[in-house]
Amino acid sequence: MTFPTVSGSNLLREKKTLPQDFLGELNLLFIPFQQWQQMEVDSWLGLASQLEQQHSGLAAYELPTIADRSAFSKLFINEGIRAGIPNPKTRQRTITLYLDKASFRAALNMPDEEHIYILLVDRQGNELFRARGPYNRETEAALRQILAQA
Repeated sequence: MTFPTVSGSNLLREKKTLPQDFLGELNLLFIPFQQWQQMEVDSWLGLASQLEQQHSGLAAYELPTIADRSAFSKLFINEGIRAGIPNPKTRQRTITLYLDKASFRAALNMPDEEHIYILLVDRQGNELFRARGPYNRETEAALRQILAQA
């Protein structure tokens, strides 16, 4: 599976095209589809920070995925998200994607939006690991094993 080419803006208001603008040799992606899923993303962020320190070529991203909206709605949503995230590094690596969610999910073989998806992809967007839902130790162990082999 390969991450499709998509565009969005990070919370520093910089336009990004993915996967080409991923910064890491390996990129850990947290993909929520609903606002309440931020709790699931947050359950992973401590581990993501730890893994970035342990693996110099790893970069973690939050990719809130929202149905395409008007320019005004996008601005309103982005500024609301931005207001809640003061950390510049987090703002840089939170890239909101406004797109056809069904097509995006189909391209990544994600059957539903009931939980977040966690992907580890290389710089070209090739998928190396996939998980779903809130943090758990079994998934952490599987992720660490993949990172140790990379």
